[in-house]
Amino acid sequence: MKRVYNIYCDESCHLENDKQPVMVLGALWCPQRKRRDIAVRIREIKKSHRLSTDFEVKWTKVSKGKESFYLDLIDYFFQESALHFRALVVPDKSILSHEDFNQDHDTWYYKMYFDMLKTIFRPDSQYHIYLDVKDTRSMRKNHMLHDVLCASQYDFNKEIIRKVQAVQSYEIEQMQLTDLMIGAISYANRNLRSNPAKVSVVNRIKKLSGYSLKQSTLLMERKVNIFVWRGASRRDQ
Repeated sequence: MKRVYNIYCDESCHLENDKQPVMVLGALWCPQRKRRDIAVRIREIKKSHRLSTDFEVKWTKVSKGKESFYLDLIDYFFQESALHFRALVVPDKSILSHEDFNQDHDTWYYKMYFDMLKTIFRPDSQYHIYLDVKDTRSMRKNHMLHDVLCASQYDFNKEIIRKVQAVQSYEIEQMQLTDLMIGAISYANRNLRSNPAKVSVVNRIKKLSGYSLKQSTLLMERKVNIFVWRGASRRDQ
């Protein structure tokens, strides 16, 4: 019986012309058998801070009044051995020159998603991948990503990567936690400090992970794994 993992993916500033140089793709994963326990615990943390269990955790909502709540969520992530996170950071996508590599932005985007996810996969396990609904093109993009990922693993019968599905983030606690982690990684790499609560969250992740969040970690790091993509040569793309 193969182990089954759920992978919850999200992204920040991934559009080509959004005038935001730093792009972050992120994935939080856990054994499928633990998904309910994790969701219940996150709801309990919400309740302990007198928030509705339906309250949607989002990086954009981090504020001084909810600082302790968001710090508790970060503490829980590091305490829960079943939770893992990986991010791919593009420090400055404004310098990309897709035409030099005979590709468009969407093609490059799928390559980045593959680079972000490829170290998570194991041939003796199975994976269900969930992505936040972004726009009306989500279904087509998800089918394309599924095909690209399966081809990269020689998984032509889709026995390893079982599905890639769009979901609403407000319905899934793990997806909300993914948004929080990606937001913190992006904030750190954009060198922002205007929101003291967000700075506190970033600093808590730095302290508990032992990483600056601005440099690549070792490839086999399993708790907070970061890959800073530089695109220094044609071969990199």
